[in-house]
Amino acid sequence: MLDTIEGPVFEPGADGYDDERTGFQTADPHRPSVIVGAVNADDVAAAVRHAAEHGLPVAVQNTGHGLPLAAAGGLLISTRRMTGLRVDPEARTAWIEAGVRWGQVVEEAGKHGLAPLSGSSPGVGAVSYTLGGGVGLLSRLYGYAADQVRSIDVVTADGRARHVTPGDDLFWALLGGRANFGVVTSLEIGLVPVARLYGGGLYFDAEQVPAVLEVWRTWSATVPDAMTSSVALMPVPDIPVFPAPLRGRHVAHVRIAYVGDDGERLIAPLRAIGPRLIDTVDEMPYTASATIHNEPPVPMAYHATNVVLNELDAETVGDLLGLVGPGAPDRAILEIRHLGGAMAKPAPNAVGNRGARYLVGVLSKLDPGVSVEALHDRVGDTLGAKASGRLLNFLFGANATPEEVRASYEPEIYRRLAELKAAYDPSNMFRLNHNIPPAR
Repeated sequence: MLDTIEGPVFEPGADGYDDERTGFQTADPHRPSVIVGAVNADDVAAAVRHAAEHGLPVAVQNTGHGLPLAAAGGLLISTRRMTGLRVDPEARTAWIEAGVRWGQVVEEAGKHGLAPLSGSSPGVGAVSYTLGGGVGLLSRLYGYAADQVRSIDVVTADGRARHVTPGDDLFWALLGGRANFGVVTSLEIGLVPVARLYGGGLYFDAEQVPAVLEVWRTWSATVPDAMTSSVALMPVPDIPVFPAPLRGRHVAHVRIAYVGDDGERLIAPLRAIGPRLIDTVDEMPYTASATIHNEPPVPMAYHATNVVLNELDAETVGDLLGLVGPGAPDRAILEIRHLGGAMAKPAPNAVGNRGARYLVGVLSKLDPGVSVEALHDRVGDTLGAKASGRLLNFLFGANATPEEVRASYEPEIYRRLAELKAAYDPSNMFRLNHNIPPAR
């Protein structure tokens, strides 16, 4: 059946196999028995039928940013060649294939004064991000990226290509259930009328970090929904790739994305904290929005932990500072994102924990001979009693356990997802992912 596939097919040891299976997360990539480099939906359907005929589990990968535990064996469908993109400025929609990255959508939509609900990095795959929910730069004003989906094209476990829309059980399950119910080949998404925003970064030095966290914590509880922000604590290496004012320092980076005319007034309490090492917050086109977080585009090995909180109190902030703040023995990046706003509103999808107000994430770069698991265990233990759950898109590697995946949903949502899994994928073919086993 694979001989009907138009795209390349790779087996272990073949030229291109390692490049194809390795994505942005380089720590522990999948090692499948066969990789199908799909170029269209027909290739995807043929690959799924082949997997079903041979009893192979299936994984799907575009950019490989949020990989769960690596899998040995099975069939990997690589969608990176499926890069079709069309914008309809009249309908304010975009049609995106499974290999499209957000940067492409931002640029094309920006030609018409429109924007997608994209994330902080232009290199992330738009489809997988959206299927997991999608916390983006405009989310407090417009909701999760999944909330803007109009229709989905998907190949299910029976090898059948389906077009699903709101009101369909499969539509509901795919938006939040990610890769558990089939291989999505394209989405139609809504675009929002945002051509410009007030955004950028405020970078503060180490001695200001406690004040930055406390001011941002109290300030974030007062801002309108049009303000989406986060704060990150980062130990910056002393190497030329980073701006000179930041090198070798442990900095606090406040990220601002605001749609409105009074942004300078709104962020005045943050600037009043004191001098900034760098201050880039200003009016900008949405096409420049990747500069707000300014995340490195270089693939790397990393380990991450995340929890969502209904409240962020001073005690929690103090605990986090003791674990990963300046002077702490372990070097890691702490990010706290402000949720709420439109993300808390009901939507016809399975995105879980919509009532959470903050997302706390800790990310550690994996270096040879350096163990980070103990730090992440301490972070988890410290936040455990206060956590109200997880967000699926931020579960990576060893943290994408069945328990953590379950914690990404309210019990009633998880129960319905498991029942629909039993209906659409009873053999759990699509299990090399953030897996939801079928209900028995």
